[in-house]
Amino acid sequence: MRASQVQEITITINGERAAYSVPVRRNLVDFLRHDVGLTGSHVGCEAGICGACNVRVDGVVVRGCLMFAVQADGRAVDTIEGITASGEAAELQQAFIERNALQCGYCTPGMLMTGLELVNSGRPVSREEIREELSGNFCRCTGYHAIVDAIGQVVERSRK
Repeated sequence: MRASQVQEITITINGERAAYSVPVRRNLVDFLRHDVGLTGSHVGCEAGICGACNVRVDGVVVRGCLMFAVQADGRAVDTIEGITASGEAAELQQAFIERNALQCGYCTPGMLMTGLELVNSGRPVSREEIREELSGNFCRCTGYHAIVDAIGQVVERSRK
């Protein structure tokens, strides 16, 4: 690969700052999976439609398939591994288990990232608003009812 096709970036991933040489056209989710070894975020549609690749960049959930890794230079990226290890997602993960809001598990990391962003917003939300927030996350197994229930349960608990 020519030097002009590779760029040096410094990125904080799950709280750990490191430098990498990255092909300029590698998307963020492929970089995280193949270069960093964090395989929790999945590659689904590769068009930003399914939400399987969701990660958090500077506190905002983004589609990892639509962002180049070089765009994350100097930024903080959190993956499902990071929010799980920190315990940040523990209550939401437990609600997913209690409500049977996961089946094959392929969409679950993206659903958790989106759900956690909604929980962290601190705003009260209706079932319809939860569904709207999840509209960018595709699940073929659950029918979404249990996922909405799980997120709603945690949102309600956080308001008390």
